[in-house]
Amino acid sequence: MAKRTRGTSRPGQMRPARKADRVATKPAPATPAMAPAGLTAADEARAVELESQMMATGTAAVALKQKGGMVRSRSKESSLLAARADLEYTYVQRDVRRIAKVDGGLIVVLFILFILIDITGIIKL
Repeated sequence: MAKRTRGTSRPGQMRPARKADRVATKPAPATPAMAPAGLTAADEARAVELESQMMATGTAAVALKQKGGMVRSRSKESSLLAARADLEYTYVQRDVRRIAKVDGGLIVVLFILFILIDITGIIKL
């Protein structure tokens, strides 16, 4: 049976730190961060434009929701993400209705063909 030595560790345990590894190092002196330059007039104008677009999207979504055109959501009504989600749910709802109409039409056509082929025998295959 092999003897364990003090310098090794068992599996799953950390190796003991050596004194050479423990040499205290001085952290580098903090360099002053570069002071952010002021925003340019173009940056401010772009920010105002983006903010107005976000507000317009939000108010349009709220107006559409008040008309009853949207599904209610559990999130905050004032958030832009909630407004976009509500608009997306409106598209999904419309698509599901279209799918249901097509599915219903296909079922009606299949039923009519069943009657014409199997029951009355008008169409012979």
